Amino acid sequence: MIIQIGLLPYLIPFAYAQGSTSIAPGFASWPTTDQACSGPPEVYTVRPSPGKGLGVFALHDLDVGSIIMRETPIFTIQRPSFIKGTGYPMEAVSQLVRSEFALLASKQQEEVMNLTYHATDTEKENSDVLGLIFRSNAYKTGEDIGLFPKISRINHSCRPNTSYYWNAKQNKRIVYANRKIRKGEELFDSYISLLLTHKERKERLEPYGFTCSCPACASKPKAMRESDVRRMDIRKAFADFASQLTLTVPDSQSARRKARINAKASLQLNGLVQQEALADFYAHAYKIVAISHARAEDWGAATTWSNRGYELRVMEDPESANAMEMFQLTSAFIERWKDEMRQQSL
Repeated sequence: MIIQIGLLPYLIPFAYAQGSTSIAPGFASWPTTDQACSGPPEVYTVRPSPGKGLGVFALHDLDVGSIIMRETPIFTIQRPSFIKGTGYPMEAVSQLVRSEFALLASKQQEEVMNLTYHATDTEKENSDVLGLIFRSNAYKTGEDIGLFPKISRINHSCRPNTSYYWNAKQNKRIVYANRKIRKGEELFDSYISLLLTHKERKERLEPYGFTCSCPACASKPKAMRESDVRRMDIRKAFADFASQLTLTVPDSQSARRKARINAKASLQLNGLVQQEALADFYAHAYKIVAISHARAEDWGAATTWSNRGYELRVMEDPESANAMEMFQLTSAFIERWKDEMRQQSL
């Protein structure tokens, strides 16, 4: 049996049924982002952070989803050819960066030169400073790489309290709170993949020239080992579930039994993600739980978890393909849940 996905006008996400104002893309109340808005009122300040140089701190309490920054890159470069094992060649990067830097106003150039960067003694002698600054502070912007002087001030954590995404329509990188943040709390994002062990993360952070001291990295050895196991288990589970994320309900008894086992395993996976406070992976975990329960024909649970994923994806970027996908899943699961309840009432 195939679960049918469609965008019929009468299908609304569970969140809307409970009182939300968001409905399908293309309809009047689908949440959109104000293209004219240059950014939110100042909710942060930059000041010294103990042991980290400068850092970004919340000026007042922030709720989940609160926009912290919307920043246009001061300039972008096309990605040079990637060399496996070494990354983008610094000489090519430096040439591209210097060409764009020359076009900036003097005030913008000063802003770029004031950014922190790390370099070995050899690099300091033989490399272009602009290339080193760019390497330490740049982010991907779709197909290009851009420099964001304000966002670059946010320090790294392996359990960050902010997330970000690139909005191509606005030409801005948008940073938002992924959990409640208290006034005066430092804001953190992640410079690297977080589904790595402590040792792997430490190695990945070496080019940035610091040793991470976040709660995940400063914990006692036993807690750190347990965290490493959880992150490795999450990484493996994501890979294992990838082939199971189909909308086909199993027909055979053995396949149904496996679907029920997978549904339980998906809840365990979500528990690990929550325990590690890896907010960037919450929505993906919710999707896995939702589809796993749909395959087990538990439509109530499938709807609830799909709606949670939908709400997060809308918070991340309401116009994204991910938000649309979770809307479609939630709509389909609602209909199956309705059918199930009708059958039970007969």
